[in-house]
Amino acid sequence: MKDWDEIAVAKLKSAPEVPEGMIRLSGPLEHDNIVNGDGLRAVLWTQGCPNHCKGCQNPETWDFEAGFLVSIDEVLERLSKFHGQRGITFCGGEPFVQARACREIADRVRKDFGWDVWSFSGFTYEQIKKAGGEPWELLKSLDALIDGPFILSQKDLSLKYRGSKNQRLLHLERGSGKIISIE
Repeated sequence: MKDWDEIAVAKLKSAPEVPEGMIRLSGPLEHDNIVNGDGLRAVLWTQGCPNHCKGCQNPETWDFEAGFLVSIDEVLERLSKFHGQRGITFCGGEPFVQARACREIADRVRKDFGWDVWSFSGFTYEQIKKAGGEPWELLKSLDALIDGPFILSQKDLSLKYRGSKNQRLLHLERGSGKIISIE
């Protein structure tokens, strides 16, 4: 029998790829968001998730063929009009199944706008590290990661930025992916 990490890594690696230079979104970009990270934030909602957590708040984002394709350049153009933002947060769906596109956006908003970069993931830090490749490169570009699947039996609405007690807010060293602190 496979262990859970092996199953997670296989799910992460088997997601359908989007064309280069594109990203599949589940909805419009948000700005002035205060619930998905520190300060005023832009939020990008990715489409497609292999985890299907029971009680997920966004089950409409699971289907890899739903949502809409948009060019990364168009996303960046729209983000450039969101003044006063501290950073961007990738939500989903599952951002790490579109790691290449999310990393390109992360690198550009940091360079062009000076924003910090956060992401949610239903995968754990350890699973992303084990998967390696593009998912690990995206993780290394982040300032913070909220990791782990939503577990309905551990639901806790008092947690900052998280929905269940198993999820962690990891502050990361950009460039290396090293965990600096855990909340």
